[in-house]
Amino acid sequence: MSQFFADLVIRTDEARRAFETHPVVLDAVAKGMSLPRYRTLLLELYHVVWHFNPVCAAAASRIADSHKAVRYFLYEHMQEESGHEEWVRNDLEAVGVPASDTDGWKPSAYTQALVGYNYWAAERSHPCSVLGMLYTLEVIASVYGGPFASAIKEALLLEGERGVSFIGSHATMDAEHMADLRKILVTVGDRPAQDAIVDAALLNFHHFTRIIEQV
Repeated sequence: MSQFFADLVIRTDEARRAFETHPVVLDAVAKGMSLPRYRTLLLELYHVVWHFNPVCAAAASRIADSHKAVRYFLYEHMQEESGHEEWVRNDLEAVGVPASDTDGWKPSAYTQALVGYNYWAAERSHPCSVLGMLYTLEVIASVYGGPFASAIKEALLLEGERGVSFIGSHATMDAEHMADLRKILVTVGDRPAQDAIVDAALLNFHHFTRIIEQV
């Protein structure tokens, strides 16, 4: 484990624990969710996922050659994540939410805060902050996505991957992405970039916890 990666884990541990020990999160992982709540969660996730690549693009456009390895990492990562919002749309349709409802959904204040913060951090704070967003979302997906998908399938009597294709697939996919992220974090050696990454991870854990809490 690189020194900075270990530092990132330690400095964000309290925020991660606040997410994983939240009663709503514990209940969802253990028992799943009702159909209305799961629909609402997917509608919120749709906006998080839709803005993921634009946030990465905004960051990549501002990254100097001193961090060009991060820029190239983002180029590749954006290709891998391209179109994943359509997976969420497909899951929504599978649980009875028509495309028109998805298109007309206004995200909650917490989702708007998460997305808005990530744009601001990439464009006005430090572009490497985007790695904090990636770290948070990939920790959540890789560690909790699998158990949550299984609980949802059981609670809602869903067959196969229908209705949980996005959450279920990212449980495995983001475990692989975490290994790639750890490698790129080794290249980030200056303190301003490191602090920006930690700050972004803290804010993303906070806002994502609030999203889950209010659905």
